[in-house]
Amino acid sequence: MFKIGEFSKLTQVSIRMLRYYDETGLLKPAQIDQFTGYRSYSVDQIPTLHRIVFLRDSGFHITEIAAALQNWQDDYIIGELRNKQKAIQSLICTEMERAAKIDTAIQDLRKEQIAIHCNVTLKKIPAYPALTLRKIIPDYFSEGQLWKELTESLEREHARLPQNTLNLAIYHDVEYKEADVDVEVCVVLPEPGAYEKSELFRVTEEVETMACFMVYGPFEKIGPAFLSFAHWLTEHDQYKMAGLNRQICHRGPWNEENPDKYLTEIQIPVERLKRGTAQ
Repeated sequence: MFKIGEFSKLTQVSIRMLRYYDETGLLKPAQIDQFTGYRSYSVDQIPTLHRIVFLRDSGFHITEIAAALQNWQDDYIIGELRNKQKAIQSLICTEMERAAKIDTAIQDLRKEQIAIHCNVTLKKIPAYPALTLRKIIPDYFSEGQLWKELTESLEREHARLPQNTLNLAIYHDVEYKEADVDVEVCVVLPEPGAYEKSELFRVTEEVETMACFMVYGPFEKIGPAFLSFAHWLTEHDQYKMAGLNRQICHRGPWNEENPDKYLTEIQIPVERLKRGTAQ
């Protein structure tokens, strides 16, 4: 039997960590003196400690290590290691994307291009006869799946999406959401007659005053463009936002290979405040 200090030296694991493994139940001392409380370990515990250290250094959490120790069989451990490897690779990709965004921001700062200035125009948007599909989707990046479902729904009705027409998305949440977003995709119908009996047919709402601005380049520029629009609202305090945002992607992944050439139109309903009305 080895005292905790001796066991620490032999295994190259600190006393602090040995006590932690004791507290979490991963590696209890072989003996604890009932009078002094001194911990003692046996040589047979060294392989288990080596497994704990290996799993810890491989990114496993305490609960995962405990489960692995209880099921230390080749097939199980290999499967767990492969799952952890995939998780680490995914994390590396995410961190690399973050690093790339930081690098882009540094370059933009050096070029004094960090601020995106949008030219806002106000226009009336008519009611559109359209084929639409509205659903709660996981996030805004899942919108493409909603367009696919709209196409498939039309195919089941033995109909086709009209070509070379206006396609837009309406966002029905009153606030920005990171998950479970309420989105409606719409295909405007130049000649609605043939589609009026479709379950997907509806007429979108007319908007008296829509603030519209274009975003050139990757979708990542949409966020900064909203910031620019916030400054526009501050400078034009006779207006306030009043309704559901819309988005029209004139050029995107389906018709443009270069993200720098994407063209997205953001539409935000506004209304003019009456004199003496607080925002």
